[in-house]
Amino acid sequence: MDIRGTHRTEIADHLAEKNIVRSCSDPWQWLAVLAIVVGTIWLRWHLLDVSLERDEGEYAYGGQLLLQGVPPYQLLYNMKLPGIYAVYAVILAVFGNTQTGIHLGLLCANVASIVLLFLLGRRIAGPFAGICAGALFAVLSVGQAVQGVFANAEHFVLVPVLFGALILSIGLDLKRLWLIFFSGVLLGIGVLIKQHGALFALWAGFFVVVEGIIGRYQVRQVIRSVFILTLGTLLPYGLTCLLLLKAGVFEQFWFWTIDYARAYATQVPWSAAWANMAERVSVMWWASPLPWAASGFGVLVCLVRYRGVSRPWVVLGFTLFSILSVCPGFFFRPHYFVLLLPAAALLGGVGIVAAAWIVARDNGQGRTVVVGVILLSLLLGGTLYRQRHFLFQLSPAQASIATYWPNPFNESLEIASFIQKNSKPSDTIAIIGSEPQIFFYANRRSATGYIYMYPLMEGHEFALEMQRRLIAEIEAAKPEYLLFVRIDTSWLQRPDSHFLIYEWFTGYKEGYQRVGVVEIFEKTTRYSWQTESVWPPQTPYWIEVLRKKNAETGEEK
Repeated sequence: MDIRGTHRTEIADHLAEKNIVRSCSDPWQWLAVLAIVVGTIWLRWHLLDVSLERDEGEYAYGGQLLLQGVPPYQLLYNMKLPGIYAVYAVILAVFGNTQTGIHLGLLCANVASIVLLFLLGRRIAGPFAGICAGALFAVLSVGQAVQGVFANAEHFVLVPVLFGALILSIGLDLKRLWLIFFSGVLLGIGVLIKQHGALFALWAGFFVVVEGIIGRYQVRQVIRSVFILTLGTLLPYGLTCLLLLKAGVFEQFWFWTIDYARAYATQVPWSAAWANMAERVSVMWWASPLPWAASGFGVLVCLVRYRGVSRPWVVLGFTLFSILSVCPGFFFRPHYFVLLLPAAALLGGVGIVAAAWIVARDNGQGRTVVVGVILLSLLLGGTLYRQRHFLFQLSPAQASIATYWPNPFNESLEIASFIQKNSKPSDTIAIIGSEPQIFFYANRRSATGYIYMYPLMEGHEFALEMQRRLIAEIEAAKPEYLLFVRIDTSWLQRPDSHFLIYEWFTGYKEGYQRVGVVEIFEKTTRYSWQTESVWPPQTPYWIEVLRKKNAETGEEK
């Protein structure tokens, strides 16, 4: 149906004067939000015990080290900013050192995002649009297409980003510089959790400038607001730099988050970017076509600028910068798209409100509300039905396999349990592979800060030196256990990768004795420990567990 011209004016008048959600009293709004929160808990509860994947394992190990007084980048090297380790440290302190506790922390972050999105949507397009946005986000953010049941950093970025966006909107309306500064601090915390959050800080600057142009503010007022916002955004990063400098790890921090991060982000050529994005978008569309269609209609509604959306350019700008936030490096990993979901949900809420009035116009406000609820229910129900197998029928272990097979995420629990039972707390482990979750589960430290093999396999100038340093660190630490992971996704080896680490490992493992083999088959996993170890493995996907020999006898200690 054409919503331009006269029809556009009718929509504008109706939504400006009789916005369907403004008939809802505050208690009913919050009852609706409470229902969404309860539904979210119900959706996620079944899979809280899902095994940690390797990114979660890294964050959990980093949080564990923080709680032990070890600063970031001292015993764990990675390009991510340290905010996510602080987040995990809080989660571990509150909910305990288990995968269930970590996913309870994710649940809390998800609920916070839902409430903040409702409040933001209510300011922009009215309470019913905010309610729809919260509900759509709840369903989209739990989906397998974005690896939503796993506690990736993007979920935690959204909490300060949405809070900052809400405070910025209020601060601009009230012309309060301290609120603008506070919003900058929140956005800066989002950046500190993951660098992708910087795109939302740029959106905030765009918000301030456009608001100044539309409001015809003096240039100096706009400049002052942007300066205050920028100052607040930089504050968390600046304080972090000072803390890391005091801890003596600033040099490592700078190398990993600036020098290496730059090399990492330039690996994927422009020619591959479109194919990577198209593949991921098609998966997301197939999983949730109705909400994404509603979001597309929401874009159209914002473009015709009906007055039911107080700041359509805010929503469109937020969407643009959300899209940009998933683009760094052109990897387009599934969980990156979690950052796009608030914008998609806001647009979907706007689209549902407009569609409800178009369908029920001239039939009374009550009927319009009913139509809106029906449309929202169809979108949510259709999406949950398409994902029913993953969300309702699979066990936590099966959900991990369905998402990540043949990665050894379920197997890491058994491996860590064996190591923990057969080692001292002071013993270290060296994993020749990329499985940091084992360090966390076993509560044992890595013999090297190189907890991932990926940087060592990449084509940048640092790769060979990284291999040399890993070798030196392991030889100096003399780890009690040595694990070799023979799974392609634990390496991502390239044609131009250096092979020094393989050559070194062949000789170094002579000082160790095999005490376990884990073989991952398509439908099962076989564990063999101590004298029962099976060799050679009967599958391409296996992990070898070795223990240091006694220096005098040459046998296992």
